[in-house]
Amino acid sequence: MPVESPKFRDVRVRKRAAIRKTLTIGAATLVATLTLGLVSGSIPILSGVSPPPSSQAAVRLADFGDASPSPQARHVADWVADSRDNAHADFIIVDKRAARVYVFDADARLRGTSPVLLGAAFGDDSVPGIGTRPIVEVRPEERTTPAGRFVAERGRNLKGEDVVWVDYDAAVSMHRVRATKPAERRLERLATPPIDDNRISYGCINVPVAFYEAYVSPTVATHRAIVYVLPEVKPVQQVFGSYDVIAPRQLASLKLK
Repeated sequence: MPVESPKFRDVRVRKRAAIRKTLTIGAATLVATLTLGLVSGSIPILSGVSPPPSSQAAVRLADFGDASPSPQARHVADWVADSRDNAHADFIIVDKRAARVYVFDADARLRGTSPVLLGAAFGDDSVPGIGTRPIVEVRPEERTTPAGRFVAERGRNLKGEDVVWVDYDAAVSMHRVRATKPAERRLERLATPPIDDNRISYGCINVPVAFYEAYVSPTVATHRAIVYVLPEVKPVQQVFGSYDVIAPRQLASLKLK
């Protein structure tokens, strides 16, 4: 969880200001009033609470291919597909409970999935101001990966490595796994089936190098993408304002019979 230098931060501040002026949610089916909000200290973005789906509307579901996602990941992916909350952008879902990432195209078709390493501490919020503190001052209980909806940004850390900023203000990024400390066994943690040992980072999302190169980096190479980090404590509907795509329509259909 590296902290940017003031020079880079000034550039980011100007960039975030530009994003605030230009970024809009253009999804035609979002009829709720749009509100300007902050998600766990992330870049401010325009977001809306989607209305309950109409029983007469065509159902749009995410295509997971052969993958077997958790019910929570499927819920959010289907909601994104149906509500167009991604505003025609590619999107990424990070399932903290399953320690797994899913990369989708703009039409909610799965491109790839992989295990990930996450913040060592459980929780859905970042400590206020943590992004400006030296990493050595971050206590174990503060090493959380924040949940929420974020606009991904390409960038570089202090070592010059390219990363994908998820929550820039909290210094949380998605990047290639680093095996610089053998005692941490990060590569081994990614390779083993149990997910309990995938909690090791200061809050950043570590992905295998090959997966980063093949799926994560290209997703944000030329255009913006939305990252949905699923909660592990809060209800998912509370974090995203999401709805169940299938159940309400099934119930309405039964009532009409």
